[in-house]
Amino acid sequence: MSSQATTLKRMAYEKMRGSSLRVLAVSSGKGGVGKTNFVANLAYALSKRGEKVLVVDADLGLNNIDILLGLAPKKHIGHLLSGEATVEDIILHGPADINILPAGDGLQELTQLPPEKKILLMDELDRVSQGYDFLIFDTGAGISNNVTYFCSAAHETILIATTEPTSLTDVYALMKTLHLKHAQKHFRMVINSVSSEREAQGVYSNLTAVTDRFLKDISVEYLGYILHDANVPKAVRQQKAFLELYPFSKFSVCINELSEKISKEKPSPLSSERDQPYFWRSAFQVQ
Repeated sequence: MSSQATTLKRMAYEKMRGSSLRVLAVSSGKGGVGKTNFVANLAYALSKRGEKVLVVDADLGLNNIDILLGLAPKKHIGHLLSGEATVEDIILHGPADINILPAGDGLQELTQLPPEKKILLMDELDRVSQGYDFLIFDTGAGISNNVTYFCSAAHETILIATTEPTSLTDVYALMKTLHLKHAQKHFRMVINSVSSEREAQGVYSNLTAVTDRFLKDISVEYLGYILHDANVPKAVRQQKAFLELYPFSKFSVCINELSEKISKEKPSPLSSERDQPYFWRSAFQVQ
């Protein structure tokens, strides 16, 4: 790292020391596990608790969360990166006063951002994020550079898995990549679409049995579970937040419990890295 980069990193660290902003990256090893639906409803629940939330659709090139919530963006992150718009021009106002930064639609160039574009995006997010309590990255699935970048740039990484064997093998691969390439050591796990908490605990135990054996330096925290609910596809088709349509369903109860737990937590760094501002922790790493 150059002396200039080191100086910038130190300046940013001093700037962010007093910030109460929590930056969460929500990711998964594979698609189809309900990750974006989880992000949308977690943001909704946090906002209903009085938290100010900005969701960044970090699956760059494939907009998802705005479609899920029935929003119609006129501009997206691509316009920000090209200098055609500011963050303020792009932000959408969703249900429960969630703010959303939409991704582009079918833009191949956004799927592999060069380092200078990543820094530009993070600089803009840092500029506008001071008034928020939570910034949530809804990353893509898999282990692409964009996915690992946003995960390594966050304070906390929440991984979504289901009972499917492919979901578990792929989320293991993501943890391994983040650990080996970005030195991440702590992950939080949510098991989605289960029939009971006992089933979720079983899935978590099976996964940690593997990580304990082959990734000895990492810790995987059980954050919670979400019960299967037959109404989830209905909410998706109606392009509404599930909690808005079915506030008393078992799915909503699980999401509200998770949001309460997350909201009440006081961030306590697990390492010195967690103290660093979220973007400078990874902006100067080799991608």
